[in-house]
Order: sequence, then C-alpha cells, then structure tokens
Amino acid sequence: MLNKFAKLALTATAIAPVGFTYSISAFIANENKIGTCLIGATIGLVVLCFIIFKRAKEDGELVAFKISSVEAADRENTSLLLVYLLPLFTADFQDLNWLIWLPTILILGIVVGTGYSYHFNPILGLAGWHFYRVTTPESVTFVLLTKKELRAASECLKVKQLTEYIVVDAG
Repeated sequence: MLNKFAKLALTATAIAPVGFTYSISAFIANENKIGTCLIGATIGLVVLCFIIFKRAKEDGELVAFKISSVEAADRENTSLLLVYLLPLFTADFQDLNWLIWLPTILILGIVVGTGYSYHFNPILGLAGWHFYRVTTPESVTFVLLTKKELRAASECLKVKQLTEYIVVDAG
C-alpha cells in the first residue's frame, strides 16, 4: 500500500495536464520562461506518476479479489477536463490570479490525497488503464485499476492494494 507521500504525489500527478494547458497559455502570451518551466514540471509529474505506479504494482501482497458488481468509473474525467482547459479561455495569461489558483489547486490536491475520495488520473487513462467501481461480496466498494475491459462481475482477479480503497489488477 502506498504511504501518505506517495498517495499525495500520485494525486498531484493527476493535475499534470493543467500544467500543460497553462504552458500553452504562457507561450501564447510570450511568457516563454514560465511556459518552459510548466512543461518541465508537467513532464516531471508524468514520470513521477509512472514511477510511483510501477513501484506500487511491484510491492505488496498479491491477493485474490472477488467482485460481485462492476461499474465504469472513469467518467469522472469530464469535470477534470474543464479544469484542464479553463486556462485557455482566459483573455490573457497575465490576467490569471495566481494567488487564487495555486492555493486552490494545492488544497484540492490535499483534500483528495488525504481522504478516501477517488480521483481519476488521466495519465493512467492515456496509458490504457481503466477505472472501475467494484463491490466485493462483503459489500465493500473499491476502485479497481485494470487494463482489462470488465464485462462481468463474476471474475476473480489477482490484485495489489494501492490505497485503502483502490486496488490494481496485477494478473
């Protein structure tokens, strides 16, 4: 299972596309230094995402995981897409109020990273991972990350636990 730092870092990597869209806004406004820094930070977050995810899949105990119900859970990405694209709709890059945006993004990351709430990570989605909300026979709900397309709840999977309520298919 991920420690608190890794969980927060994995949550932070979910906002990497925000850095990409802000960098586009910066380059359009001829703020090349800021745009370059944002691209660098975005690339760093993507690399960090894959390092954390790879380590989490390698560590931990492999357990049999029986599911009784399954539902696609990666449709939560729609609300995040709005946040990712919002910087492109501002009149000017200099009009962005960084004293509001940075603490807001930081607080959102901390709330999602320290709670039991589920966060969609578009970087993993681009890498072919699917997110499912699954329920066990004991009526406990988890988010399952897998590259498989689940069609039936009768499958028994081999998983590793990422966080308290997120498991990753390791089979």
